Amino acid sequence: MSTIAADTPQVVDDEAPGPPISVPESGEGEGGRLKMIVQLVKKSLGVKDIAAMRISLPASLLEPMPNLEYWQYLDRPDMFASINDSDDPFERILALIRFAFTKDLKFVHGKVCKPYNSVLGEHFRSHWDVIPAKSPIVSAPPSISPSLSSKTETASIKSGRSSKSIRTSLGSSKNGKSPSTAATSLEAPMSQLNLASENSERVIFLTEQVSHHPPVSAFYASCPTRDLEMYGIDQISARVSGTTLRVSPGGYNKGIYVNITGGPGEGEQYNITHPIAFVNGLLRGSFYVTISDSTIISCTSTAGKQRFRAIIEYKEESWLGKAHFLCEGVVHTIVEGETQHNEWTKVKHVPPARVVAVFDGSWRGRIRWRRVGVNSYPDTTPSSYSSPSPSHVSLLPPPGDVSASAASSRLDITSAKVGGAGEEQEWATLIDLSTTKVIPKTVRPLEKQVAYESRKLWDSVTSRLLKKEFGDATKEKVIIEQRQRDLAADRKKKGVEFIPKFFEPGLENGYCELTAAGRKAVEEELAEPKQYD
Repeated sequence: MSTIAADTPQVVDDEAPGPPISVPESGEGEGGRLKMIVQLVKKSLGVKDIAAMRISLPASLLEPMPNLEYWQYLDRPDMFASINDSDDPFERILALIRFAFTKDLKFVHGKVCKPYNSVLGEHFRSHWDVIPAKSPIVSAPPSISPSLSSKTETASIKSGRSSKSIRTSLGSSKNGKSPSTAATSLEAPMSQLNLASENSERVIFLTEQVSHHPPVSAFYASCPTRDLEMYGIDQISARVSGTTLRVSPGGYNKGIYVNITGGPGEGEQYNITHPIAFVNGLLRGSFYVTISDSTIISCTSTAGKQRFRAIIEYKEESWLGKAHFLCEGVVHTIVEGETQHNEWTKVKHVPPARVVAVFDGSWRGRIRWRRVGVNSYPDTTPSSYSSPSPSHVSLLPPPGDVSASAASSRLDITSAKVGGAGEEQEWATLIDLSTTKVIPKTVRPLEKQVAYESRKLWDSVTSRLLKKEFGDATKEKVIIEQRQRDLAADRKKKGVEFIPKFFEPGLENGYCELTAAGRKAVEEELAEPKQYD
């Protein structure tokens, strides 16, 4: 917009706490970008929660991607779609652990970036057509084969809009067309193993920005043919700690909820909590993520079935040397009527008699697992809770009594071998994250999107960023943000509260129910074609 003054005025947001955090645009290339980052870090020192502040960043520091598209947990929807495939509750908790490791593959294979700040009422929707992954016990999950994907093409958000995409597929149509994926820069081309085919299942995703102060979005995902739902609230709290950015769940963010509505696991409900993440390398401009604390996967309701709980404990990184990204974990039984397990947040907290499996490895590489405690499952629970033929017993039982070591330390868990030095026959691979890539999402073309749909809303900024017209991109960004502040001021003047379109009001439960419009949007996404002309 040539009519906008070069010295774009600072946007005003009366509801945000504290003074605004901003840095001026620099036209000095990569060196100028690093300079802006260092200035931003300095201004953020001592701020209790950066996520709640007024932050106005130059567009050159942003990834050309809407925030609502970036924060979704379906980097591998085929892992989500397979959660309810087994009759064995133990195998279902293993599938949930595998899914939990894949939900943030963007941090394993993609760069750390800052997407656009969402505006109130903004929404994003997409879908995937995938073949559900095989059981985590039967085999390792499908991965990307460079030889198969070398000829693959995907549409990218870097084009600024959805477009045609030609891909090789075992189940593709004769004309070779595939869905308009508009894959983000974090999404790798897919191999033939997971492309849409006649046997694929559809997974849909819908999210909306439901609050601006604090910034909160609600999300919903489902795979109806596999009787699966996923929902929750996204809110983060961020502050500069030393030379890192510490990111933790916000007060309304109580994790990811998975609900099984039918099939083998009907009645089961699970909660997956978020760990604490650190963005490192701020002063070098070379960002990477480390994780600390734990992820807890707990079966909160089972309709009288056997209940399991898993702890994924992330190991603290050393201040010196390279990061190793190590983790370990246990699966343990839950006894009905008891609540002490809610206090168990680390591997060492779990009594050995309750441990049924252990796993360890790197959350950026291979995760392996094995069964321990020969008599711990299903023999210690009422027979009515037990699967008649638990498939995990096909693994060799660990030698001797190693169940005690499962609750002590990583060194103890991994020390027992079978068959001599170096052999680990009792271990099986749960997933190898180093070869498991992000599956591109399918998003409707811009011409089919409505005004507040993320890609259409931010198209004027995205198109200029892709052309490296950073000054104009910043001006367009300020126009969008100031328009939202003007609307907020008008609502305040009229005494009108903002009401989300797709999600019911209320954040206290950690999730929001779908409105009639939300249910309609879900049905529409389920009915979208597998490919766009």
